[in-house]
Amino acid sequence: MNASSAPRRGRWPLLAVGALVLLLGLYFTIAGGWLAALGGSWYYLPAGLGLVIAGVQLARGRSSGAWWYGAVFVLTVVWTAYESGLDYWRWVPRLGLILALMFVIALLLPRLDRGASRRLSFGIAAVLGVCFVVAFALAFKPYYVTAPDGPLPTSAGTTPTGDSASQAPGDWAAYGRGYDATRYSPLSQINKDNVGQLAKAWTYRTGDLPGYRWGAETTPLKVGDTIYLCTGRNVLIALDAASGKERWRFDPKVDEAAIPYTAACRGVSYYVVPAGAPATAAAPTPTSGEGMAAPASGPAQAAVASTASACRTRIIEGTLDGRVIAVDAATGKPCADFGRDGQVRITDDMGDTYPGMVSITSPPTIVQGVVVTGHQVLDGQYRYAPSGVIKGYDAVTGALRWAWDLARPEIDTRPPQGETYTRGTPNMWTTASGDEKLGYVYLPMGNSGADYFSGSRTEAENRYATSLVAIDVNTGKPVWNFQTTHIDVWDYDQGSQATLVDFPVGNGAVPALVLPTKQGDVYVLDRATGKPLVGVEERPAPGGGVEPDKRARTQPHSLYNTLAKAPLTERDMWGMTPIDQLVCRLQFKRASYEGMYTPPSAERHSIEYPGYNGGSDWGGIAVDTQRGIIVANYNDMPNYNQLVPRAEANKLGWLPRDQMKGKPKGSAEGAGDPQIGVPYAVDVNAGWRLAFTKLLCKQPPYGGIRAIALKTGKTLWDRPFGSARGNGPFGIRSGLPIEIGTPNNGGAAVTAGGLIFIAAATDDLIRAIDIETGETVWHDKLPAGGQATPMVYEVGGRQFLVIMAGGHHFLETPEGDYVVAYALPQGKGASAKP
Repeated sequence: MNASSAPRRGRWPLLAVGALVLLLGLYFTIAGGWLAALGGSWYYLPAGLGLVIAGVQLARGRSSGAWWYGAVFVLTVVWTAYESGLDYWRWVPRLGLILALMFVIALLLPRLDRGASRRLSFGIAAVLGVCFVVAFALAFKPYYVTAPDGPLPTSAGTTPTGDSASQAPGDWAAYGRGYDATRYSPLSQINKDNVGQLAKAWTYRTGDLPGYRWGAETTPLKVGDTIYLCTGRNVLIALDAASGKERWRFDPKVDEAAIPYTAACRGVSYYVVPAGAPATAAAPTPTSGEGMAAPASGPAQAAVASTASACRTRIIEGTLDGRVIAVDAATGKPCADFGRDGQVRITDDMGDTYPGMVSITSPPTIVQGVVVTGHQVLDGQYRYAPSGVIKGYDAVTGALRWAWDLARPEIDTRPPQGETYTRGTPNMWTTASGDEKLGYVYLPMGNSGADYFSGSRTEAENRYATSLVAIDVNTGKPVWNFQTTHIDVWDYDQGSQATLVDFPVGNGAVPALVLPTKQGDVYVLDRATGKPLVGVEERPAPGGGVEPDKRARTQPHSLYNTLAKAPLTERDMWGMTPIDQLVCRLQFKRASYEGMYTPPSAERHSIEYPGYNGGSDWGGIAVDTQRGIIVANYNDMPNYNQLVPRAEANKLGWLPRDQMKGKPKGSAEGAGDPQIGVPYAVDVNAGWRLAFTKLLCKQPPYGGIRAIALKTGKTLWDRPFGSARGNGPFGIRSGLPIEIGTPNNGGAAVTAGGLIFIAAATDDLIRAIDIETGETVWHDKLPAGGQATPMVYEVGGRQFLVIMAGGHHFLETPEGDYVVAYALPQGKGASAKP
């Protein structure tokens, strides 16, 4: 077609595209100029000016508009290559929209005053279309970190410790399989060769669907031929391990008002009364407080077990309303000899509490006949919230053996009459591990009340907060503690259960524990002394914030292994298009950020990276004790925080939970927390999401899984973990099987069959991963979110994999009440082997 000086017919497409390009150009010019003034990238300003000219000329039907847009396109490609290199996910927001508009403009070339022929127009569009298709297809390519720090270990295994070694190979008798928390099963019937045949064996539904703040997080136990589990609201259930059929259930009648941040019961504990101990020993007569445990909502529904043969084996759980309950493992009836009618109440002597403020969400740890429990204290409400006191109860009688109030170590059990345990002290909301031989429990401690302000904390709080504390169960006194964050104002509390191993040293082994953290550092400590077995380095930390005199000058960093990534830069900002990416760039440049441990600020936002759900959280790690491999799934997301002065928070109506009307909102933890009792409330944007698109400002991946050589701490492989099936802009689930690396909550189980079983991610899948290569060798779609740690067991010569699919409100996965079991088809595979 010949060129013509007269505008061609059909101007409306040109007007529409020209207006769109003009608007994009104006946005780039204004926002890009602001970014450049803040010291950010200069690309957007000249690109914006070029788009303004291109938009005007395209709307006028001038071919110069296409040339101007082409120049911006070339500039964008060059700039993207400069900023992104070969990092695929960096290219997506920088070039995607610009490429799409270039494709449309190519189709409109014949309509311009000196337009190209249709053949040339369609040819250019075809090339651009192929580029777009190829770019989209590349998203489905797995992006593994393929260069390990060292070879796979050949003889760095370790002997299973304590109760994992003593229990039957086919059992899973504690939350981490044992109180050593290895999450390792010696079963090998299901292996890399036959896992592809794995299929659902049975599904059980608990009937517990709270409808808000859901997130059961449950790992069932299996002992003998029975599975034991709890629902999010603490209903205890026993199932036939072979068929999944219900044997009994006990409902402690936990009121809905008791749900704290999440309706979670991570698991229960199993205990066998020692031979010679009376099964129904008379409980001590309580005077008041401890030992008295009338349920908050009336008497329990089941009759109390009282025969001489009852409760030799018992299931013990903590509840959301602060009770410790013991029931007969055979019948589900409360144990008469435990406390009063089978329960004790941890909230006694804590002073004022309200429903949801003090909750037990993790299973107790039982060492040498002592039931040790901590509890969750609802974050962000009060500086002087109820105490974080740790209590130890007799596993038979329920009598209070000891209480550890870290601020008043002279208190052995109960405080003096009329007094309470020290309010506002650090608590232990997650799961402790235990060493039966040493008689120690290892407490992963949280922070003091008001996580993001430290000005009123005591010396004792600053010593024990955000540390692992070893307690002697015979005295209730601390033996040692190891702190992973000094004077924590980032909510970096210890979320993970420590894992006990025999750590290879020279020609022998040292009884040790492996401790992962939210920051990503993995520590190895002597479990008798707490001394690091691999180096720990104190490095300078940023100062400033609202209380610069309180900030620690240094923070610890492990030299063994860290899941943490490099500090964020402006280039790491992401979005669906350059439009929202530019918003994230502006937020980044306006915020306070000096790397890890940047203090929170009131004048402007601060970036916390990793965020409070970063690194390793309550799912912990798993250890293949035969191969000597640690498996750690982790999150890699920042938080975008700001302290809010008290007067401003009052104007915004930020109230503590007990003063709110109706059901509490389901927002992320820290979003508008009042922190009554300190000068500042806090507003935490967990994951740093944009309000409009709901996408995270940091580029993918947002979660990963790594294998680490136990002996050396070297990374064996590391890969993104979780597909985009359950994620997308505007909260829409895309359904795309792109392994983008998603947020994940829950841990892994590993087996002698060379497999890692894990759900945890936001795509509602459960996977089997080859522990030697990191490759996914099997997966299945769960009926709801799989935010729980699976477990593996054997019964009747058949190996099973079980996962609780309850979903999670924080990760926005679908709610469910499903317990799903998988096995090989009958007759497939060899007999289970220890």
